[in-house]
Amino acid sequence: MNFPKIAEQTIAKLGGKENITTLAHCATRLRLTLADESKVDKEAIENIEGVKGQFSTSGQYQIIFGSGTVNKVHAEMQKQMGIGDMSTSEVAAAGAANQPLLQRLVKGLADIFVPIIPAIVAGGLLMGLHSMLTSIGFFWEGHSVVTKYPGVADLVDFINTIANAPFVFLPVLLGFSATRKFGGNPFLGAALGMLLVHPALADGWNYAKTLMEGKITYWNVLGLEIEKVGYQGTVIPTIISAWVLATLEKGFRKFVPSYLDNLITPMFSLFIAGFLAFTVIGPFGREAGSLISAGLTWLYDTLGVFGGAVFGTFYAPIVITGMHQTFIAVETQLLAEVANTGGTFIFPIAAMSNIAQGAACLGVAFTMKDAKVRGLAVPSGISALLGITEPAMFGVNLRYRHAFISAMIGSGLASAFIATFNVKAIALGAAGILGIPSIKPDSLAMYSVGMLISFAVAFSLSVILGKRAQAKA
Repeated sequence: MNFPKIAEQTIAKLGGKENITTLAHCATRLRLTLADESKVDKEAIENIEGVKGQFSTSGQYQIIFGSGTVNKVHAEMQKQMGIGDMSTSEVAAAGAANQPLLQRLVKGLADIFVPIIPAIVAGGLLMGLHSMLTSIGFFWEGHSVVTKYPGVADLVDFINTIANAPFVFLPVLLGFSATRKFGGNPFLGAALGMLLVHPALADGWNYAKTLMEGKITYWNVLGLEIEKVGYQGTVIPTIISAWVLATLEKGFRKFVPSYLDNLITPMFSLFIAGFLAFTVIGPFGREAGSLISAGLTWLYDTLGVFGGAVFGTFYAPIVITGMHQTFIAVETQLLAEVANTGGTFIFPIAAMSNIAQGAACLGVAFTMKDAKVRGLAVPSGISALLGITEPAMFGVNLRYRHAFISAMIGSGLASAFIATFNVKAIALGAAGILGIPSIKPDSLAMYSVGMLISFAVAFSLSVILGKRAQAKA
């Protein structure tokens, strides 16, 4: 590939050097902010060698080149434009200024959760493995792996301990990530998270039971009775408390003398934020988080087929808006309360949508004669089946609208099916074929059937509608 030529063409079709205000790249995409997006020649960009798709989101213009290629195109563009290295966060910050408030809130939530997803995924998958090893009848009738081979019991228990750790100490992870996002000291945020799960506090998992039994103890502070209860596995209390902590820290720094800053600022920030966490924020956040989780679970369990169909049909359009990033917080809460919720229903529906997007994309490859389209659609479709839908959705399916509509229909029907059988996940992971280990063991069969329905419907409709469109052309 002639990377200098590709870079030159990309710059020109984006409106020239003066129209590009920031430039960075992630694993597969160029990420830019533009002075005037109307100057972009989108059709010409599609025809540049190596381009697999393009889209605008969150104030950024993104061009998909694929892993490896994007690095070389980016380096050549830097050279031709005469600019230095720039991080994706700097590009995001530049684009955020043009975003509506709702989009900024969604992005902020995503920025908090994305860094901690590996820990949640690792713990969740190990939780799924533990469930498989202890589930009666999963491998043998009337037996689990542990009952058939008692010698592995301690190993299985050790796996369970590792699996639970990210959820038990979730406030520590969230405290660190959220405080950093809000502009405070992340280590103070981690300390705040540690406070919320301190071993001297009653177990937050069993709050309702402990309260009913009358075993809650209290601090008596200035006439206030404060419950000595932890916030294990909670999301909302930690995020709000982290915001208060970061705000206090930045506020103190404005008037505390520099020679006292390291003493006064962290001490008072942590103390006040901790006090508010246990008196106001925590109780409110605990109830809000539980109500949201219980409400969504009730809607899914109650509406069943209809709820699954609607959610599955519109999951991909939700992804386009970026609103799906808010689901991370809800899923984390559902997984943290897995004993009560049974897991998350969002992950399986996301998987149905991703499978459908991949199948519809492969349908385009099957019907189109253009070698470049096929060369893009095949790898993009396979990627979507494995859980990465951006190349398929933005590079192929949205361009050929019949494919996107086919994927929506396939996802809706498959989601209705799995909702009928109450399929849920007990872990996060790659939402697609590789998501099988995340699914509750007793739901694996129905999850697999759901994937087949999603693929078959989306692929078939994409081929049929694609051939009809070609016939009309």
